Amino acid sequence: MFAALTVAGRHSRISGLSASLRIGRTSLGAFTVYAVFRSGGKQYRASQGDRLRLERLDASVGDTVSFDEVLLVGEGADIKIGSPLVEGGRIEGTVTSQGRGKKIDVIKFKRRKNYKRQRGHRQYFTEVEITSITSA
Repeated sequence: MFAALTVAGRHSRISGLSASLRIGRTSLGAFTVYAVFRSGGKQYRASQGDRLRLERLDASVGDTVSFDEVLLVGEGADIKIGSPLVEGGRIEGTVTSQGRGKKIDVIKFKRRKNYKRQRGHRQYFTEVEITSITSA
């Protein structure tokens, strides 16, 4: 039964693997350069022209920002994996906006104890459009 589940179905292991092999392919069939980089304690996957919402950066709208902590650069089957960083890897982008995300309600509640605390939180973000990805 387990073998039948891994072969058929859209949530199977094989379809998941084939989907991961198609990463980076455009609708025309050509491969685009993509990279995985680290910013604000998180990792992001980006290719040229993508717009990403990152943790707040100290930059104004229209400024150019660069990320040097590149973990992986790939183009189709040609993948450079850093240990831990790719030598000469660099991602550049332009800040398109600064803002705050949706409100998240933070609630602490204990039943039958007359205890309820309710707060809200909006996370700051910086939206960056990726302009170039380079590797040595």
